[in-house]
Order: sequence, then C-alpha cells, then structure tokens
Amino acid sequence: QVHVVESGGGSVQAGGSLRLSCTVSGYRYTNYETYCMAWFRQAPGKQREGVAAFNMYDTTNYADSVYGRFTISMDKEKATLSLQMNSLKPEDTATYYCAADHTSPYQCLAFDVRASYYWGQGTQVTVAS
Repeated sequence: QVHVVESGGGSVQAGGSLRLSCTVSGYRYTNYETYCMAWFRQAPGKQREGVAAFNMYDTTNYADSVYGRFTISMDKEKATLSLQMNSLKPEDTATYYCAADHTSPYQCLAFDVRASYYWGQGTQVTVAS
C-alpha cells in the first residue's frame, strides 16, 4: 500500500522561503522502477495546477509562474520529494499536494491531473503581503 505524506507548509511574509517535503511509503525508487513525482497546488475557487515535476530520468519541469524561484528535488533512498520555494509571493498561497505516479515517467511532467497518482493530503502555504 502506497502512502503519500506532505509536510513543511506554513505562513511566511512575501519574499520569504519555505521547504515542502513529501515522503512516500510502500514503493522503492530505484533506477529500474517507473515513477514521476509532482507538486500541485490549489487555491480557493481555482483549479488544481501543476507547480513542479521530477521523473525517473531526473528530468524536471516547472510552471512558468514559479520558474527560477522553486526547485524540486528527490532523495530516492529516502523516498522523499522536496520543493524549495524562494521569493514567495502572495499568489503562491494555496494548498500544495504531492503526487506520485508509478505507471508513467512522463504524464506528471505535463502536469496531467488525469494521471494515476497517489495523492497526499495537502499542506497549506500562506504568503502574506
């Protein structure tokens, strides 16, 4: 059974930084297993949108809105996906979700919400102006 748990959310002033972590249990991230991992976010009244993604080939993708400010990385041995968020803006305020896809190495790079993800419960990020 795969479980996805996020941590690291909180409140910060504009211009500040936060680091989100996502730990996945029940799956081994090796060079031979298929995976694609992503962070999505959803603000009140808005659709869920992709923020950053990382796949088994160490390929990354970022939404234009966060490019240059956010960095996604993964510790495969610890099965932990991280999102370093710098220069935060009020418009980054949202619930952030970690998503793990173990069937395709590419769908999450396109931020396809229809992929077969295991989702975390979400962690709130609030950026005050």
